[in-house]
Formats: sequence, C-alpha cells, structure tokens
Amino acid sequence: MYNVTSFICAAISGWLLVAASPAQAQNTPAAPAETRIIEIYTDADAKAVLNARLAALRTVLELTPEQEKLWLPVEASIRKIAADSMARGKMRSEAEAPADFLAALDRIGEAEVARGQDLRNFVTATRPLVAALSDEQKHRMPAFLGMVVDAQSPLATRSLWLFEEEER
Repeated sequence: MYNVTSFICAAISGWLLVAASPAQAQNTPAAPAETRIIEIYTDADAKAVLNARLAALRTVLELTPEQEKLWLPVEASIRKIAADSMARGKMRSEAEAPADFLAALDRIGEAEVARGQDLRNFVTATRPLVAALSDEQKHRMPAFLGMVVDAQSPLATRSLWLFEEEER
C-alpha cells in the first residue's frame, strides 16, 4: 500500500511540474530581441584586421629562419593588394551610378583587370617562399587565404580575403 501511495504522489508531483512549467513560461515577458548592428568599420579597423591576418598566416605556416627571409615580399604584396583594393572600393562608392548596364559591365571589367594584376604580382612575390615550403606548409596556405574549390563554379577573386576591402 505504501508503494502505491508513493507512486501516486510521485506521479502527481511529476504531472504538476510538467503542467506548471508552460504556464510559468507564458507569464514571463519575453526579453526584447537585441538587434544592434554596428556597421562602423574604419580604416584603422581594416589595418588591424590585415595585421592580424598577416600574423596568423605567418604563424600557420610555421616558417623556418630560412623561409622567414622570403616572407617580406609576400607581406608587402598583400599590403599593396589591401591598399589598392581599399582605394578601388572608395572610388567606386564615390562614383556616379553607371548610366546603363554596359557602363556597369565596363566598371566590373576594369576592377577584374586590376584584381588580376594584383593577383599576378602576389603570385610573383609568393613563388620563392612557396618553393621553400614543405608540402605540409603548402597545404595550409590556400585555405587560409580563403581559396574555396567548388566543382560547380570557377575560382574567383571574391573568395580571397585579399580583396575584401574593395567590397566594404
């Protein structure tokens, strides 16, 4: 008898806990959703992010003292790309809207040519360092730069963080 009474009390207690929880939750006012978005991204912020990425890339590669000697041209090339990219982005944001779709396509073409030249300069500056890297080090670099290989689409400069300042 004692076991049946204990079981009934436990069942009633459990039911009250389950039934009371939704009622309690309904009485609690919902906290207002905070959707504060800060869109301020200064040139100093961009410089800090670039410095962090360069330091991280260097760290990820774990360069030997001999390889360190080949790092400076790579860093200089990345800094030039970032500066050029930022300048193109500012120029685009200050420009008048294109008169028609052909003018828009022309601007896109000019930007692609400029990014292509920046990319070629980066490849030239990076080639000696990459030649000195181990296979393991070489494997780390593409992913860190943001290279995404998708069988469904061609590679594009848009996936590389090197050019993101142009898009802000």
